[in-house]
Amino acid sequence: MLFNSYSFIFIFLPLVLGIFYLCCYLKKHEQARLTLLLGSLFFYAYWDIRFLPLLCLSICFNFILANVIYRSEGFRRIWLFVGLTVNLSFLFYCKYLNFFISSLNYLSLADLSFAEIILPLGISFFTFTQIAYLVDVYHKKAETSGLISYGLFVTIFPHLIAGPILHHKEMIHQFNSPDTFRWSSSNFAQGWFLFIVGLFKKVAIADNLAMLVSPIFDEQMTQVPFIQAWLGAISYTLQLYFDFSGYSDMAIGLGLLFNMRLPINFNSPYQATSIIDFWRRWHISLSNFLRDYLYIPMGGNRFGEVAKLRNLLLTMVLGGIWHGAGWTFVFWGLCHGIFLVVNHLWKKLNIPLSNGIARSLTLIAVMMAWVIFRSPSMETAENILKGMIGMNGIVLPVSYAPHLSYLTDYGVAFAALEYSRFRAENMIGILCLIAVTLWLPNSQFWKEKFHQRPIVLGIACAVVMAFIISSLGTTSEFLYYQF
Repeated sequence: MLFNSYSFIFIFLPLVLGIFYLCCYLKKHEQARLTLLLGSLFFYAYWDIRFLPLLCLSICFNFILANVIYRSEGFRRIWLFVGLTVNLSFLFYCKYLNFFISSLNYLSLADLSFAEIILPLGISFFTFTQIAYLVDVYHKKAETSGLISYGLFVTIFPHLIAGPILHHKEMIHQFNSPDTFRWSSSNFAQGWFLFIVGLFKKVAIADNLAMLVSPIFDEQMTQVPFIQAWLGAISYTLQLYFDFSGYSDMAIGLGLLFNMRLPINFNSPYQATSIIDFWRRWHISLSNFLRDYLYIPMGGNRFGEVAKLRNLLLTMVLGGIWHGAGWTFVFWGLCHGIFLVVNHLWKKLNIPLSNGIARSLTLIAVMMAWVIFRSPSMETAENILKGMIGMNGIVLPVSYAPHLSYLTDYGVAFAALEYSRFRAENMIGILCLIAVTLWLPNSQFWKEKFHQRPIVLGIACAVVMAFIISSLGTTSEFLYYQF
């Protein structure tokens, strides 16, 4: 089920909200929690009911094992090892086995057959959430809870498919707090505000940008010229921004509708002044997970500068692999690992850069890495990156030839460009969106302003919602659903 679908907005969400608050009104808190749990399981099963037993089995296994670890005295490390092995093996089989087989076939010229596996939705998110929980229980940073509360912690539907990755200590007290079961008009209003803002980002912006991005990346062109390569890269950079920030806004907004505060996962990342700063703003819950459960256990910065840089590089490569089973994701992670290493070495030189130069360099690096991330193959990524540095020439639409024919003397060619859908109005729109991402405050800022101007912003939200509802049409998945 998609947040941007009629069935979610008009059936599922009102029904779950109604039953939840009815239980709260009747002081049936356990039934209210159960309503959220069953609603979340239904939300997950709506995609493909075959995945539901796997999710439930994962929850039950980790719930039982966490209790064993918590109560065990002499074998806690062994039980933790069992939990990590089972969870990571499950993730490897579902998500990475065929990638491993294809790589083995390529390297050894073998002809191993692929396994017929359907990737369960959100497997990386609910697996990493539970791995973090087991580790926290082992280190006595988290306590065990009842099965309903634990199941809700793993499956609560705003975060289940595409994050944020939750920590037990952030959420479990909310499931048991009396404040969660009291009506709050402030939370409800702010929740709807964020949900509508996120819905607008997804439906009105990201989905329209997708129509400009797909021809550049998916048409398998032999050469992508300079202008088209840059337009494709910028468009995807904006599409991913508004798609992911839209989902993050909607997730936090849906949480607030139920008086729950999910962690902020997105904080104006394209305003970052360095790659270090970027990863403090982009997919914050994943960045924190990689830091706390990979980088620090590998040694962090405790064993000297060389070891620190090595750990950064390995952490980012593993972060790239987390996103998907493909060499494009491996190289994307490697790129960001190299960027972080360079960033840390530059800090050692203590040579300041102006804010404008720092932000520009960061954004260009991020954008070129997104080209690798989005490309269906390394060949496509190489083609587009070559175009961005001018190796594929400059090509303008053939309709410009009568007016700009003199540019042929400078190496500019004219062609039909059937794959390119960029028009003048698209250029204006892209420039406006760039300005929004680089200079305007993010949704959390406007959420806090909602108290100051509730009527004005409420009317604006109603108008936006009416526009969105009238233009939903065919719904599309969020980009992070595939991870």
